Amino acid sequence: MAETSEPSIMDQRRDQMFLRFSDDDLERLARFGDPRSYKSGDMLARVGEVGPGLMLILSGRVEVTRPSGAGREQIIIHERGNFMGELAQLSGRPYLVDEQALTDVEAVAIPPDRLRAMLIAEADLGERIMRALILRRVGLIETGAGPVVIGQESDAEVLRLTNFLRRNGHPYRTLDPANDSCAQTLVSRFKVEPEELPIVLCPTGQLLRKPSEDQLARCFGLVAPIDPNRLYDVVVIGAGPAGLATSVYAASEGLSVLAIDCRSFGGQAGASARIENYLGFPTGISGMALMGRAFSQAQKFGVEVAIPDEAVKLECGNDPCHIQLATGERVQARAIVIATGARYRRLAVERLEQYEGSSVHYWASPLEAALCEGHEVALVGGGNSAGQAAVYLAGHAKRVTLIARRPLAETMSQYLVERIGSLPNADVVIGCEVSALEGASDDLDAVSWRDRRSGQETRRAVRYLFSFIGAEPNTDWLQASGIKLDERRFVLTGDDVGDDRLPLETSRRGVFAVGDVRACSVKRVAASVGDGAQAVAAIHKYLADGPRPVLEIRQEPIAVS
Repeated sequence: MAETSEPSIMDQRRDQMFLRFSDDDLERLARFGDPRSYKSGDMLARVGEVGPGLMLILSGRVEVTRPSGAGREQIIIHERGNFMGELAQLSGRPYLVDEQALTDVEAVAIPPDRLRAMLIAEADLGERIMRALILRRVGLIETGAGPVVIGQESDAEVLRLTNFLRRNGHPYRTLDPANDSCAQTLVSRFKVEPEELPIVLCPTGQLLRKPSEDQLARCFGLVAPIDPNRLYDVVVIGAGPAGLATSVYAASEGLSVLAIDCRSFGGQAGASARIENYLGFPTGISGMALMGRAFSQAQKFGVEVAIPDEAVKLECGNDPCHIQLATGERVQARAIVIATGARYRRLAVERLEQYEGSSVHYWASPLEAALCEGHEVALVGGGNSAGQAAVYLAGHAKRVTLIARRPLAETMSQYLVERIGSLPNADVVIGCEVSALEGASDDLDAVSWRDRRSGQETRRAVRYLFSFIGAEPNTDWLQASGIKLDERRFVLTGDDVGDDRLPLETSRRGVFAVGDVRACSVKRVAASVGDGAQAVAAIHKYLADGPRPVLEIRQEPIAVS
């Protein structure tokens, strides 16, 4: 029997993706935008260019297409009552598709700020539009719109770039020159040397050779320059659960918010294969799905996002505070929230760097799971992250060996201990630590571990190693800030730095710390979200003397008949 592929998101939820509004609905929505007219053949939007925003079609027909290996692929034809756009239009980022008028077209363009106002003011219609925007982004991810990454699939540099794109919820395609003729043609045409791979073909036609994540992000408009003259109410540094929660609560209550992260939204939680103990998700949810929803929510409420942008220096003591970025840009804010979380601890074993990115990984996503198909893998760590990854990878790998220093019941949730114990292809090794890595080039062949009591060593053929041995606070960049840290370099807050401090306020006035980077915090997603809510309450108290501008909504009606 021939194999049947799983139905696409467009096949499953087409009616939700491509809504058709009634005349009454159009009239309600049109008051938020400006009228536009196009002639047959005009481009309403182009891939890689910032467009006018979400477009309501009042009359005429518009074809939506995306680049494909065969030229262009039609996605949909919009007519009266439809609207054009996806998540990028919430924040004014470049289009991922081309949109061309097939006939004369009358439309209403709703720019990002008024689109966000409309989503809130017209709650029932806004819910349907928001769902459609998210589903359209999922559809573009599924079909591989966006930049094309060309290189060997298992190459560490390819994994680095594709993980960056995936963690930021951005569509992309990968082509391997070893088995794809289009990739071979591009490599030959642009005279790409093997050491220059991977290359990335941007939606604008620009070609990048072995780009950094920052170069990649800027080539397709994921991050843009920050206005140095703008004074934000709140700048949140870090876009993990605590940072996103702070951003959502602050923006939903009318504060102007900028969220910065040096890599992607979601933090370590975004790398979790499955979270089963988060309130409200009895069947569990992947960390990426949970954080993706939070990120969309932040954009809905108007949070400005700068990813990847890295904060390198905090200057406080005067009003306002200033943050210096690695790009040389400076940001000013009335209040700062430090949500930089923690960075992964690395195993103290020789040749670790040689295998990182290709055979040694610090999270278990679908990309890594695909690499593990049919291979022996090992995981190091005894916490929930290690347990979640072991359960997830056991569904893909030939065999999983979990190596921990202490009995799992001492450090891991009971439901995970029981789940791992029931896996037929999982071994648990207690009281041991990794002692050696073996393999030619960047490919791991074997892992050895040593019993901490007896000193006896065991060697096993292992292709991939996953490390979940905890994390250290990401506070090195705060050295010159005057922010007080504890002996483990976590940020001290509240009563620990003075009787007159607000909850979660640091030793610097107007600077708050939330989530894993905060001393004595509970290292759980729910606790980080709670920190975000509490921080916003304290920020309101701190900013009580300052007036905040109110967003004006256009009320002038636009004829839709």
